[in-house]
Amino acid sequence: MVRTQISLTKEEYAAAKREARRLGISLAELLRRSLRNTLPVDEDRPWVRYAGLIESGDAASSQKIDELVYGQKG
Repeated sequence: MVRTQISLTKEEYAAAKREARRLGISLAELLRRSLRNTLPVDEDRPWVRYAGLIESGDAASSQKIDELVYGQKG
């Protein structure tokens, strides 16, 4: 993953934080999803648009991905 920095107005930042909180996701995830919905789809890999959108209900799921995917710790 690449880390980047953006500038938002106070109003944009507050609105984005509220929406992320409402959805139960991080601000970074809200922005990634927004970009996925805005950028053109790679016709060779149309499934990529949906990558990361499945929710497990576990806020720490990204920290135990092997267990969730493979049924065991890595």
